[in-house]
Amino acid sequence: MEPHEILCRLSEETGELAREINHRFGPKKKKSTEDVGDVSSEIGDIIFTLVCLSNSLGIDMNDSWTKAMDKCYGRDKDRYEKKEESA
Repeated sequence: MEPHEILCRLSEETGELAREINHRFGPKKKKSTEDVGDVSSEIGDIIFTLVCLSNSLGIDMNDSWTKAMDKCYGRDKDRYEKKEESA
């Protein structure tokens, strides 16, 4: 598959996740005839599609993940208030 085809697939998978989130937490509830979706499965589909995209572009996902985490732990370390741990 070409990268643009995989990106279209990613958009489709993201839409499926958005639909499930909206049904559970948003104003648009599912019809009684519709099956209950699995948010975890939809997230898994997105991760798989991202891995396919990175592979098609020759991107090392381990390196990408490390860079993203370094950025979050560095730049954003003081962005959010830390929660107190309960005893």
